[in-house]
Amino acid sequence: MRSLRSHLLSPFTVIVACAVGLGVVAGCDSGGGRDAAADARASARRARAVAAAWDGSTAARAWRVGYHPMGEVTLPPRGGLHNRADEQAFRDGNFVLRGTLATANPVGGRVTWTGGRSLARPLVGAAASYESLVGGRSDAGPHLTVVGVRPGRTTVRTSRGPATVPAWLFTLDGYAAPLRQAAAVPSPLPRSPIGPAPDDVPGRALGQLAGVAADGRSVTVIAVQGACEETPSVAVLETRGSLVLSARAGHRGNDGGVCTKQARATPVTVRTAHPVADRVVLDAHTGRPLPHTSPHGLVLSWK
Repeated sequence: MRSLRSHLLSPFTVIVACAVGLGVVAGCDSGGGRDAAADARASARRARAVAAAWDGSTAARAWRVGYHPMGEVTLPPRGGLHNRADEQAFRDGNFVLRGTLATANPVGGRVTWTGGRSLARPLVGAAASYESLVGGRSDAGPHLTVVGVRPGRTTVRTSRGPATVPAWLFTLDGYAAPLRQAAAVPSPLPRSPIGPAPDDVPGRALGQLAGVAADGRSVTVIAVQGACEETPSVAVLETRGSLVLSARAGHRGNDGGVCTKQARATPVTVRTAHPVADRVVLDAHTGRPLPHTSPHGLVLSWK
C-alpha cells in the first residue's frame, strides 16, 4: 500500500522539488520582465491545444469508461467523530490496531453506477487498506483504535457520478458505526494524447484534484505557492468534453529581501460555467488528467 500512496503523491512531489530547486532568489518564478499579455495569449493557446488533443480522443473514451474517484474514498463513521481529538487523529492518520487483520487479498469486486452500469476492478486486502489509513503515527498524540474489520460497500463520487464500491468497514473503539474505506483500485489514467508544454509556454503544473463541489460547478485543485508569491491564479477553458486548468504564479514581491526555498501546497477553487459532469479535468502544463488526492485512500495516479 505504501507504493500506492507514493504513486499518488509523485506528481505533487515533482512540483515541490522544482519549486524548492529555485533556491534563494528574488521573485520565485515571478516572470519578471515578461509581457503579461503575451503570456496570457500563450497560455490560452496551450489550453486550446490540450482541449483539442483530448476531446474525442481514445484517451477521453478510456477515461469515461473507467473508475476514477473524484471525491473522498475514506469516510468517517456516520454521525461524525466524537470530538476534536478524534477528528485530529483522523486527519493525521493516527490509528492504532488492536488485534490482527486478514492478509489475503480478495479476488475482485464490481463498481456499480446508477442505472446498473458496472465495472470489475481488483480489490486490496484489509491489511493493505489499513496501512493506507495510517499516516504519521505518534504515541503522544490522539489516536483512533481499530478493533475489527469486515467487508461491505460504500458510495464514492466518481467521474461517472456516484458509484457503489466494495469497501472495508473498520470498527473503531467507542463507535457503533464503522469507518468506511473504498477497496476498489481505481482505473489507470489513460496516456495523454499531448505532451507537456514547451519551455517557452508560461505557467506551472498543478498537483492534484482535491475535490468537486456538490453542485458540480467548481473544482478545487492543489497548486504550489512560493515564499514570495500570492496564491496562484488558475484559469479554466471549458469544452463539451474537458476542463483545462492553467496555473500561473502570483508574485507579490519580497520587500527588498530574498525568497527562501519554502513552497507550500495551496488549494485553489475554480468556478465553472457548467457542471463538471463526466468531463475530464486536465492540467494545461502537463496535458494530463488531474488525479484526485485524498488524505487516506487507494487513489492511483500514473503507472
